[in-house]
Amino acid sequence: MIAVLADTHMPKGSRRLPARCVELVRAADAVLHAGDFSAASVLEQLESLCPVVHAVHGNVDEEALRHSLPAVLEIELGDLAVAMVHDAGPAKGRLARLRRRFPEAKAVVFGHSHLPLHEEEDGFQIFNPGSPTERRRAPRASMGLISPGRQLAFEHVWL
Repeated sequence: MIAVLADTHMPKGSRRLPARCVELVRAADAVLHAGDFSAASVLEQLESLCPVVHAVHGNVDEEALRHSLPAVLEIELGDLAVAMVHDAGPAKGRLARLRRRFPEAKAVVFGHSHLPLHEEEDGFQIFNPGSPTERRRAPRASMGLISPGRQLAFEHVWL
């Protein structure tokens, strides 16, 4: 199982990862984080919970993260390519635009909007886990899980 996060925006006041999020990250084989950690200490916290963390930087990440993490990343989950980017652009035409941008990928994980989203068309998927700490307009805080296999099975976890 792969844990999927974005938009943690920490530290900020007394904000911390919800207990269920920490539990799922600890149990995960890997973590994907689609940017906006805010501080490098958040990446370090995730790495202490799960030693395999794949991440891109977001628009509010401190300079150290912007220098150490790429803006775009493509990884293999089993035999399937997954791309990651923080800001996937406007909602209109997003799925088709990401499919053109990442032609080898079976899925794209992104963040930025804090709005959980999962769309699929002809075997290509886009997934935004939402935010575990700053839900904004979303009904609840959330994260995601991926069950890799012959296909990628995405699900949202409501925190």
